[in-house]
Amino acid sequence: MPAGTIFALSSGRPPAAVAVIRISGPDAHQAGASLCAELPAVRSAAVRQLRHPATADLLDEALVLRFDGPGSATGEDIVEFQCHGGRAVVDGVLAALGSIDGLRVAESGEFTRRAFENGRIDLTEAEGLADLLEAETEAQRKAALALAEGGLKWQIANWQEQVLALSASAERAIDYDEDDSALDPALLQGCAGLAEELEQWLARPRVEPLKDGVRIVIAGPPNAGKSSLVNAIAGQERAIVTAIPGTTRDQIEVPLAIGGIPLLLTDTAGLRQTDDEVEAIGVARAIALVDTADVLVWLGEPEDSPAHPRLIRLHAKADARGPAPISSLAVSSVTGQGMQDLLGQMALQASSLLPAEDAISLNRRQAAHIAEAASALGQASRGTDLVVIAECLRAARNAFDRLTGRAGVEDVLDAIFSRFCLGK
Repeated sequence: MPAGTIFALSSGRPPAAVAVIRISGPDAHQAGASLCAELPAVRSAAVRQLRHPATADLLDEALVLRFDGPGSATGEDIVEFQCHGGRAVVDGVLAALGSIDGLRVAESGEFTRRAFENGRIDLTEAEGLADLLEAETEAQRKAALALAEGGLKWQIANWQEQVLALSASAERAIDYDEDDSALDPALLQGCAGLAEELEQWLARPRVEPLKDGVRIVIAGPPNAGKSSLVNAIAGQERAIVTAIPGTTRDQIEVPLAIGGIPLLLTDTAGLRQTDDEVEAIGVARAIALVDTADVLVWLGEPEDSPAHPRLIRLHAKADARGPAPISSLAVSSVTGQGMQDLLGQMALQASSLLPAEDAISLNRRQAAHIAEAASALGQASRGTDLVVIAECLRAARNAFDRLTGRAGVEDVLDAIFSRFCLGK
């Protein structure tokens, strides 16, 4: 990403009551002063007239703030203009900044990327900020804020400190112990203990179900009432309902939230043997979804239900059928019978897959690097040669460096920072 001094609108799209325009880089103070003549003292705010640097035309009267690097949000010199939020005002200030040599419009996420590259945040905090911008539920907001505020960063720092101490012990033994075959039991126990702690973190619920929604798959034979159930839960006609078996050919996904829990409700093709080529493709996809479902809602006979750790058996069309078996919940999409109980069971099953509100949850990238470190530490704890143990500990340190973004993450940076908006 090119260097230089950047600027962008960092608040919402105008019109608005206030618009925040941010400048960051080595020429930020000079650029800010070219519009307002005199910058306030560092970390202070002052009202200034903003004038075009070439024509001296009055653009606005704004609140101006100044921050000096490296103690700023980006680690660079920063100037912020808090202007009136009309389109003409914002366009005029941005055009004036664009007329200054050496300034350019920031790319998406570039302010945050500079904060990362200048050591103001690590990669886990950047991921938390990206999640915070995308959060749509209270649970998503809390999980993202825990990362953005450095919860995982400080935990990783603790792990790194422990690994560094173990590495120092191993290297010292290699350099100074006359008997290389004598392994310090405390070294092996330290490696095993830290590996166990990392495995406990890996066993926690992940953040993906919280972000993407817990996938609840509705499955069963044709004409069991799956599509009618999906429409009843969604409160609108999302799936086609007919008396003809095999109407549903492909999966239909309905995102919704129950009690603040994000869900992805998925209707599937009826499970049966068929000679229809298109329907057969739908059945194959349905079988695959059953296998990967977070929660499975089964509308067929109880004895035919697939084995699943989070299974809800339904006795559908209860208004037209006899009593439900003991193992099934009676529901009716027509009368609403049992629907509240079903929603409660779905929310209960889904909540078991979500992280606790006060817990730090890992994403796939973070979990992969923690798993690398745990594996290396596990190998070290079982080692019989000090040189091999030391090498395993170096591998664990490298995994933590990739986790925080200190090394070997160039291939993921663009993907992460592209999730940010233009002024972030």
